[in-house]
Amino acid sequence: MKWILCVALAALLSACAAVGPDYQAPTTAELGIPPVWRTPGVDAGAAGDLAAWWQRLGDATLTDLVGRALTNNRDVASATARLREARARRDLAIANQFPLVAASGGITRTQSGSQHAGGGSSLYQAGFDASWEPDLFGGQRRAVEAARADLGAAAGDLAAIRVSLAAEVARNYTDVRSLQARLGIAQANLDAQSQTLQLTQWRAQAGLTTSLDVEQAATAVEQTRAALPALDTSLADARNRIAVLAGVAPGAFDAALDAPAPLPAVPASIAIGIPADTLRQRPDLLAAERRLAAETARVGQQTAALYPSLDLSGTLGLQSLTLAGVTHGGALVAQVAAQLAATVFDAGRVRRQIDIQTAVQERALSDYQGAVLTALEDVENALVAFDNAERRRAALANAATSARNAALLAGQRYSAGITDFQTVLDTQRTVLVAEDALAGSENDRVQALVQLYKALGGGWTPESTDAPTTTGRAATPKA
Repeated sequence: MKWILCVALAALLSACAAVGPDYQAPTTAELGIPPVWRTPGVDAGAAGDLAAWWQRLGDATLTDLVGRALTNNRDVASATARLREARARRDLAIANQFPLVAASGGITRTQSGSQHAGGGSSLYQAGFDASWEPDLFGGQRRAVEAARADLGAAAGDLAAIRVSLAAEVARNYTDVRSLQARLGIAQANLDAQSQTLQLTQWRAQAGLTTSLDVEQAATAVEQTRAALPALDTSLADARNRIAVLAGVAPGAFDAALDAPAPLPAVPASIAIGIPADTLRQRPDLLAAERRLAAETARVGQQTAALYPSLDLSGTLGLQSLTLAGVTHGGALVAQVAAQLAATVFDAGRVRRQIDIQTAVQERALSDYQGAVLTALEDVENALVAFDNAERRRAALANAATSARNAALLAGQRYSAGITDFQTVLDTQRTVLVAEDALAGSENDRVQALVQLYKALGGGWTPESTDAPTTTGRAATPKA
């Protein structure tokens, strides 16, 4: 009965409010988040499903590569292990709130008289030992709160890796397709310049031009040929990077990526939502918010050390002089103990621990606020880059068309003897530069879109990572 009363009283005291600051989230307005984007650029209506944005680009190969990377990437595997660790730590913190019960058994042999007299007796005992430290002031509850927040942060970290990984695969994939296009352009121009060189050689043999034109044409051919190895090197780098991101050896996807293919298509419209959506969509912000929640809970955990602690222990068992008597007619042994302890003097150690944790909490708050600002900056920059990439691509498309027309006219006039060979060389060089720039700008446009999707937090789902959800509120500790 005494044991029951002690446990009941301790449980009643443990139900009291936990000491330390309670975590409370302020509104997005308190974080200074604007209601609309400064540079809309695209449809700012309700944000669509960004979980698998790469599927919207209409490229089956890209979709397959991203899927492989999300499954086999080593960074994802490491973050997944950290998530399992955080989940186990949460379960351990919960388990620490409950009593510890252990079963025990033993025998004590007492010898009396001569060794040959056969005197002595044995004492057999078996029973249960229990111990419990009631959570009188909420230190253990704060530990559970912190562990749960750590789990949310680990889930956010995993999701953030998935977001970055999908974008990285997409960027390297578009590099592969762009470099293949640029190699094709360079090769086509090399073929055209080789034909011009042959024409110049024929005209020189016929006495219609000088060897100067032949040497100039040969120079242009070799300069274009010299650009091919650098493009090949960049192409190999992009292919190898995709393989490593997908968790396989470099070169594993060379056969699959060997045939040139168009760049992924840019959707006709992109809905990005409002700035506050970034708090719900970006897992790095969710992870930062959860870290702030964890550090706030740890302030309470440290504060609980200022208050007394209560340790309850008890033993319930049977004792008998015979082994059979332990289970049939043994003597019942029960013991209950309660110990209340409080720190009388520690030279301010606990107070300093609280100060340290409060500073860590404030640092986590600053980190979270900075992460929010960085996220807004990422989206704004991506919007500007996407809009300007589209404008640049349109201008370069016009320039490439004009350059091709000029090269055609210059070739015709040179064949007719109306213009000099330098004009032909200049127009051919301009065509190569304009078409290469156009191919690069088309890649820049797709990559700007990829960066926008990444900035918006696309590439993950809460269901797939156990990541926390949010109601659009940021986080700040309040005592």
